[in-house]
Formats: sequence, structure tokens, C-alpha cells
Amino acid sequence: MPAQRPLQLAIAYGATLCVFLAIDALWLAVLMKPVYAAALGPLLADTPRWAPAVLFYLLYVAGLVVFAILPGLRARRGRTAAALGALLGLLAYGTYDLSNYATLRDWPLALTAIDMVWGSVLSAVSATAGYLAASRSGR
Repeated sequence: MPAQRPLQLAIAYGATLCVFLAIDALWLAVLMKPVYAAALGPLLADTPRWAPAVLFYLLYVAGLVVFAILPGLRARRGRTAAALGALLGLLAYGTYDLSNYATLRDWPLALTAIDMVWGSVLSAVSATAGYLAASRSGR
């Protein structure tokens, strides 16, 4: 299979970023806000530190493109992008949450499990969206 075109990669990145941000914003601001407040209370900042948050999203989506979407495009299989996205989500969110659970006295195990599942699902859905956008642009 030929190398992916720069425009196709840009479309994959942009679509993945939009989907990831939209879904994660809903998750963090609406669905999980009370859970995080109850579990982490005084550890939470009043307002997010936007620079590291933006950097995380930009870098993580690049990782989804490289490690999930590109292999999916090369294989011409959306399921490959979804599965590798889910794996990357499990690894990345697991690294964060399991490290916190191992080192922070009151880090809740339930939050660790929720976040790891969420990272897998969000990453799979976002990688699939990026794959679909890129594969349609490459026709």
C-alpha cells in the first residue's frame, strides 16, 4: 500500500482531535465532574491548567494517528484502528491511573478502573472517526 498523503494524515488528525475533544469535554465537564469532586475533592484545581491540557490532547491524538489510524489505513481495516486505539487508551490511561493508585494514599481503585475503561473506549471511538475521515479522503 502506498504511503499516506499529508492531506490524508491532516484529515485523520483533525477528525480525531475534534471527536476526542468533544466527547472528553462532555465526559469531564458533565458526566464525571461530580465523581471526580467526590473522589479527589481538595486535589482538584479550581480551574484547569490549560497549557498542559492542550499539550496532552495534541500529543495524544498524534499518538492515535501514528499507532492506531495509520496501521488501520495500511491494513484498510477500521477494526484495526479501533482495536489499536483501544489498546493505546488502555496503556496510556492505565499508566496514569495505576501509577496514581500505586503512589497516592487515597487514590480510589474504582476511579482507576473507570478511567482505564474510558481511555480505551474514547480512544477506540476517536481512532475510528479519524480512520473513517482519512479513508474517505484517500479515495
